[in-house]
Amino acid sequence: MTELARKRPEFRNINALKDLPSYRLPAAGIVSILHRISGFLMFALLPLIIWMFDSSITSEISFAKLSAAFNVGLGFVPGWFMKLVALALIWAYLHHFIAGLRHLYMDVCHAVTKEFGKSSAIVTLVLSIGLTAVLGAKMFGLY
Repeated sequence: MTELARKRPEFRNINALKDLPSYRLPAAGIVSILHRISGFLMFALLPLIIWMFDSSITSEISFAKLSAAFNVGLGFVPGWFMKLVALALIWAYLHHFIAGLRHLYMDVCHAVTKEFGKSSAIVTLVLSIGLTAVLGAKMFGLY
């Protein structure tokens, strides 16, 4: 064998337990993963969304029962847990919407640079978490 053939780099698969905790993902990568998670969360909880919508518009009695589910609880599920699930849905919608607008803007304006990707990803994270915190504070009665 020649000297060059012996010194070729060896590429190994990533060890999930050893390498992934120390890997630092860029902000755009985090937004991309959270965009997929938020889309899956909205899809998986779609029956709950449809039930809440149906309960809210069917009659005044069903709306009162839905309101009581968030205050007192529903069966064995406490009310605070229902509020947390609704807060997760609020975050999923806001994040998915803002990240979708980010991707749409990048597609239309051809703004595909590393700097814009990083800054827009940080804006997406801050806006989605900030708006979720404001709406969550309102839902939990802080103002």
